[in-house]
Amino acid sequence: MARRRALTVCSHPDCPALTPAGRCDQHRREAEQQRGSARQRGYGSEHQQRFRPAVLARDPRCVCTDEQHGHGTPCGAQSIHADHWPTSRRDLVEQGLDPNDPSRGRGLCGPCHSSETARHQPGGWNR
Repeated sequence: MARRRALTVCSHPDCPALTPAGRCDQHRREAEQQRGSARQRGYGSEHQQRFRPAVLARDPRCVCTDEQHGHGTPCGAQSIHADHWPTSRRDLVEQGLDPNDPSRGRGLCGPCHSSETARHQPGGWNR
């Protein structure tokens, strides 16, 4: 029999709604609208045609070596995300640098990418 997760209060300030995790449906939709589409955030055709394929070709296996992920050597799982590193895409754009230069990225597996995103963009992209 599957175990059910206890409901918690929405993580949005002053929202009393109960949800399985994080934000309630209304605040999750609002956050996604505020965040914008991938294309609006700069992940357009150049990212898809230049940055991502080059990073994943160079790093077909996850190169994360973060102790917080439980490993000090490269993770080694299949890379499925081209992650901007060590400088975020947002910071590269602010510095006037090319965010689609493959040398500014690394290949990460799904769990390592999610963990990195959660740690560096707390509150689900609210920076």
